[in-house]
Amino acid sequence: MFHLKEHPHRRFNPLTGEWVLVSPHRTQRPWQGQVEKLPAAAQPAYDPNCYLCPGNERAGGVRNPHYTSTFVFENDFAALKLDTPPGEFNLRGLLVAQAEPGTCRVVCFSPRHDLTVARMSLAEMRLVVDTWVAQYQELSSHPVIQYVQIFENRGEIMGCSNTHPHCQIWANRTLPNEIVKEQAAQRRFFEQHGACLLDLYLELEREAGERLVCENDSFTALVPFWAVWPFETLVLARRPVTSLEQLDDAGRNDLADILGRLTRRYDNLFAVPFPYSMGFHQRPSDGQEHPEWRLHAHFYPPLLRSATVRKFMVGYEMLAMPQRDITPETAAERLRSLPES
Repeated sequence: MFHLKEHPHRRFNPLTGEWVLVSPHRTQRPWQGQVEKLPAAAQPAYDPNCYLCPGNERAGGVRNPHYTSTFVFENDFAALKLDTPPGEFNLRGLLVAQAEPGTCRVVCFSPRHDLTVARMSLAEMRLVVDTWVAQYQELSSHPVIQYVQIFENRGEIMGCSNTHPHCQIWANRTLPNEIVKEQAAQRRFFEQHGACLLDLYLELEREAGERLVCENDSFTALVPFWAVWPFETLVLARRPVTSLEQLDDAGRNDLADILGRLTRRYDNLFAVPFPYSMGFHQRPSDGQEHPEWRLHAHFYPPLLRSATVRKFMVGYEMLAMPQRDITPETAAERLRSLPES
């Protein structure tokens, strides 16, 4: 008899319409054996060589103010620019390019160089949430911008070369690929069922319980049924909120709370500062209400068994489909059992 915990199978991601291959028989206890720990280098509260610390010089001779809370600035090496002229290139429908105006910003979470989301207090993290909301409101009101992507890369193996706590915001004229897929799936589900896809999915997960990690009144953190990365998580709004700007005071506090609780679990998993890419997905900034959307955040961490063993997308995964050995249920159980301090 087929069993999810024992036999190879594939799982469907209703947000993207894609599949992931799960092979639980390949390893029953992926964290057994030696867990290698990389000692975290002690970070100073202020680093004179850090281009994100208060008062320090950035590219082109620009100097940061002596900020005392969060600090936002236009990315000195922006991938998108608002003054990009309109234009299009199309050669027989095969070689196609379009001009893409937009803007990129950097958000420093704190003047302190030695903090991370996991080590920030609730009050400090609430200031970050408020900054995200303000940036979303400002950028989404721009006539050119159709989507605002807030994301954080943590750790060198995720491409982050500066340990100062910060994230990036890229705002596009068009919807990025992942948002196009999620938009189509959620809209199609809403039209067919008259309900929000992620609302019903969260109901199922809370009833089952086996993939939940932690939750509060406004948010639930869980390992999604269709997770690709070993300890991938999804943070879902429990209320009908389609974007960050719709969070009330309690919701903003709860978002700050759940992010701290989840990232501390990550750090405790292998006793190292845990690397990840995290980003919020929310409704497009096109002036429509989008009742099919529900605010959520994706965490994609690469570590598999220890600080030095990571998951790579190679071979079959690059050419065919993603594959994982550790089941989402096992990953959730592991994360759920970890302390939050």
